[in-house]
Amino acid sequence: MRHGDHFKILVADDVPQNVELLRAMLAVAGHEVVTASSGEEVLARVQSESPDLVIVDAMMPTMDGYEVCMRLKEDERTRLTPVILAAPAAERREKIRAIEAGSDYFLERPVDHAELVARVEALARTKRLNDELVSLENAIMALAIAIEAKDPYTEGHIERVASYAVMLGARLVLSERELELLRKGSILHDVGKIGVRESVLLKPGPLSDEEREHMSIHPAVGARICQPLRSQLILDVVRHHHERFDGGGYPDGLVGDKIPLAARIMALADAYDALTSDRPYRKRLSRQKALNILCQETGKQFDPELAPLFIGLL
Repeated sequence: MRHGDHFKILVADDVPQNVELLRAMLAVAGHEVVTASSGEEVLARVQSESPDLVIVDAMMPTMDGYEVCMRLKEDERTRLTPVILAAPAAERREKIRAIEAGSDYFLERPVDHAELVARVEALARTKRLNDELVSLENAIMALAIAIEAKDPYTEGHIERVASYAVMLGARLVLSERELELLRKGSILHDVGKIGVRESVLLKPGPLSDEEREHMSIHPAVGARICQPLRSQLILDVVRHHHERFDGGGYPDGLVGDKIPLAARIMALADAYDALTSDRPYRKRLSRQKALNILCQETGKQFDPELAPLFIGLL
């Protein structure tokens, strides 16, 4: 074990001797162990103790380990908590059932001490890294919301844009994971405006050439801010949502399908909401006028296949 890697492990079994054996093995390795004797108690203790990892007996009565694992993995609050299912040497169908329940490992009894400690520490370290990534994501999300709050004209913009983008993404049959990343990317798309002067952001009239040049830095700045999130889809949305299908956009002047799909979706959602919202330099346009502009820009600013789908959905 690396120095300082001490984890809190929840061990659950209705047989006290099994609990004590695992407790002893893990305590020798320097880990804190909390225990439970039923599936219901596991669910309660995970909420109260926030363990780094759960080891649960697969064959407990009333609520077995498979059901416990499924419930933990279905809950947004606990889905990243690693779960090890423990049982005597199992047949293939039990192992498949464990995988289907979402378990991270199947531990066969009799337990090998070295295998147990190595597996627990590897999974718990991954959990800590995931927790840090979630915390970082939440912080960047909060920054995006704070930036929006500085401008009364963009209040609610990121949530509306996210709704439009996910609507089009669902029409394109993106996966649930892709839709979730698209939603996050939509919320973060303007986070780079933290690097834009307020005098430019809030200017009540048209921007000068220098001001437009300054405003155009925000996609690249946003992509640098979001780089630690390690999601290419989010980075695509943040960096490329101002690219144009005809190549006249920024920051990279990408053309056609060289622009990532998520960014082409975002370009439509962002433009429609901008057109139908008040801005410092103009009043909102009617729904019909906004749709007419989307039609006029199809094949120029917007993807000629996506734009008709988006307009149809609206």
